[in-house]
Amino acid sequence: MAKAHVREKKAHVRTEENPRENIGRAGATVKEGVASSLKGINEIEAEIVTLVRNTVSNTLRATGEVALESISITKDVVKGAIQATEEVGTGLILSTKSVAKGIIMGVSDVGGDIVTIAGQTVKGAVKGAAEIGADVALVARRAVDGVIEASKEVGANAGEVATSAVHGAMEAAESIGTTAVAAVKDMLVGVVEGVKEVAGTALPTARTTAKAVPIREIHAPVKVSKRPKTKRGK
Repeated sequence: MAKAHVREKKAHVRTEENPRENIGRAGATVKEGVASSLKGINEIEAEIVTLVRNTVSNTLRATGEVALESISITKDVVKGAIQATEEVGTGLILSTKSVAKGIIMGVSDVGGDIVTIAGQTVKGAVKGAAEIGADVALVARRAVDGVIEASKEVGANAGEVATSAVHGAMEAAESIGTTAVAAVKDMLVGVVEGVKEVAGTALPTARTTAKAVPIREIHAPVKVSKRPKTKRGK
């Protein structure tokens, strides 16, 4: 009986200690898994950029009509990417930035009009996202981030590219509905403010509102500070 009692105590201790050990192991396992996954995501994104870039540039070189075919090929590539993610059931938000970046870099390789293509790329991505029920605002943000990042890497004017991209997103959102317009505008205001060259050009309403508030706040303290002085003078 005594031995059985001791065994029960030992078993009890082990069951209390094991969860802590398991949590530690589980944490380590998740840490390793997440780290590997994140490395894998970076590799996948790089592969998508390379795939899209090479496809776009090679196709445009083959046609020999860069100016005429760029928009058509851009639309085709965006549709292909959206259909791929729709078949898999996930990945649109993740892949959008890489696809957009690859398109801009591919067009740049053959001397195409990056500014125009930036707007068309984002516009196509937003419309495609709406068609399959994806988060339009997030897709717009990822696409805009992608074209801006690409424009910086190829030495293009990031301000002009960002302006075109934002206008493309807003144009697509307007064709979807007022809710989409509000969501996309809120998501992109930060992007526009982050690019100095774009300030006051894209999303003018948002910029005007942002400027109007500080001006009122600045004038208010001036009026308050003047009143106490007149009272003290009297």
